[in-house]
Amino acid sequence: MRRTIIAPADPGAAALDELKDWLGVRTPGEDALLARLLKSALEACEAFTGTMPLVQDCAEVLPVRAEWQRLSTRPVSAITQVFGLPAEGTAFPLAGDAFEVDIDANGAGLVRVIRPGAAGRIEVQYIAGLATGWGSLPEGLRHGTVRLAAHLYRSRDSASDSALPAAVTALWRPWRRMQLA
Repeated sequence: MRRTIIAPADPGAAALDELKDWLGVRTPGEDALLARLLKSALEACEAFTGTMPLVQDCAEVLPVRAEWQRLSTRPVSAITQVFGLPAEGTAFPLAGDAFEVDIDANGAGLVRVIRPGAAGRIEVQYIAGLATGWGSLPEGLRHGTVRLAAHLYRSRDSASDSALPAAVTALWRPWRRMQLA
């Protein structure tokens, strides 16, 4: 499985302002760095919780299978397109009756191919994420993201360990979803 982000989420000015306030930074000179640290912290949040914090457009390449396959990102709000990928040639949209999609109660996207035609693999395009914007992100996830970005900012010149700070994991732990293989 290979997921790509088609349209990445931008935490926006409100997130940057919240981080700058937390750090006591008043000038715009470090805004680009702080924005990158926020994006890194959001990626770490997803990796830790198993939940994509902000809504993004995603695509994932899967093998053709008649059995249900689970998309790697949660929560999925919509599966928008399914393309067939032949061994050679260009991608083509699969006919609506050539595949089935579903979203389960936990927000997992599911797809299976009934008639693949020339496709050896499929590309599934979908929308996933918990919140549409920074302001609607649950408080624990938002505050943990700010704290992690601040930690990364403060320790950028030191050789610190790569473990997440305990305060961040405590804020994110209620949102953690683990899946048995």
